[in-house]
Amino acid sequence: MPGLQDAKVLAMSLTNLAKDALHVHVGLFVFFAAALLFRWSLRSWRPWLAVLFVALAGEAWDIADTWGIGGPLRLSDNWHDIWNTMLWPTVILLLARWTPVLQRR
Repeated sequence: MPGLQDAKVLAMSLTNLAKDALHVHVGLFVFFAAALLFRWSLRSWRPWLAVLFVALAGEAWDIADTWGIGGPLRLSDNWHDIWNTMLWPTVILLLARWTPVLQRR
């Protein structure tokens, strides 16, 4: 089993989370960690772009691993993973930018 797949299985066993839930958690972690680490506002596109970069890099690695072992490519599965990773960072970005919900008072 390739390295990324080993890491996913280990993360799933340590957290007792399903693969889809792990994508959601990683997306939120990267979003908030990037905002905190680089002192970016949640209204900025930069934390969201950091999540998109991580999601796309992870799926590119998944595709390369699958191709490397001669497995069939399932691009709909890769899209599903990107969707799971990006959903809540996107919602938070939109709330922060266009509603008073995440505004400072």
